[in-house]
Amino acid sequence: MFKRFRRVRINKTIRELAEETRLDIKDFIYPLFIKEGRGERKEVVSMPGVFQMSIDEALKECEELLGLGINKIVLFGIPETKDSIGSDALSDEGIIAKAIRAIKKHFGQNMLVITDLCFCEYTDHGHCGILDLELGSVDNDATLEITARQALVHANAGVDMIAPSGMMDGAVETIREALDGAGFVNLPIMSYSTKFASAYYGPFRDVAESAPSFGDRKSYQMNPANRREALAESLEDEAQGADILMIKPALAYLDIVREIRDATLLPICVYNVSGEYSMLKFAANAGIIDYDKVLMETMVSFKRAGADMIISYHAKDVAKLLKGGNS
Repeated sequence: MFKRFRRVRINKTIRELAEETRLDIKDFIYPLFIKEGRGERKEVVSMPGVFQMSIDEALKECEELLGLGINKIVLFGIPETKDSIGSDALSDEGIIAKAIRAIKKHFGQNMLVITDLCFCEYTDHGHCGILDLELGSVDNDATLEITARQALVHANAGVDMIAPSGMMDGAVETIREALDGAGFVNLPIMSYSTKFASAYYGPFRDVAESAPSFGDRKSYQMNPANRREALAESLEDEAQGADILMIKPALAYLDIVREIRDATLLPICVYNVSGEYSMLKFAANAGIIDYDKVLMETMVSFKRAGADMIISYHAKDVAKLLKGGNS
């Protein structure tokens, strides 16, 4: 006798009972892009609904997020002045250090503040660290030294979690040693452990103003064709002391998410990146998809593949849909 799978799909109540993967707004982290100034709130043309904002506007945004049940953010900085080593990122009066202090002062433990730890937004050349001009790329070990300094700036400002994204070899170990040596033994690291050199990042470089002025990042970000190397990268960061592993981008790399999920007991995060976000938004604006349904199906795919948490520009829309019972 054949199996009647439809028995557990026959009506909505039974389908809900048998549902294997569920979304919860507690799973989501919302990115914020902070710039100097006051009263600044500039929408990014390539990312409808995403803004560059000054610290005072970011505080208003946090109020809205908390009202939607979103209590986790990741901060990216857009400094007023950039230079060859990203000095703003190394200053206690830099844009991100000031943003951390302001958000923690206003919201305390009600808002978990994560910081993206990299230099591409802060350097005048747009690469993720100190350049080796002979190599024509980033000097890995020289960048590790300033990465440790950047981590301590964020820690001293009161950040709740640090997320190194530069894909420098040895970054997690370097940051862990620096934090522990300064007494921040309980400050967790969420490593961008498997980050691909992806074309899906295009709109992000508009909002973060971080496009490289020459070349690309293929010498330090991963080849999208490499599955085994992707696994090795994440397992190496686990060995160096990462507390959470991240795969970025998400949508085109669900096989990698599943493989890493099967290889580690650590929590896994995926970054639903700018290109993935903009594709859905512009497709919705063109009337060619049902945005709400495609959005939720996409989010479920991340969880089904093995992600525990999701960084997404869609988080506010997801929160509204979950509250409305449209999951």
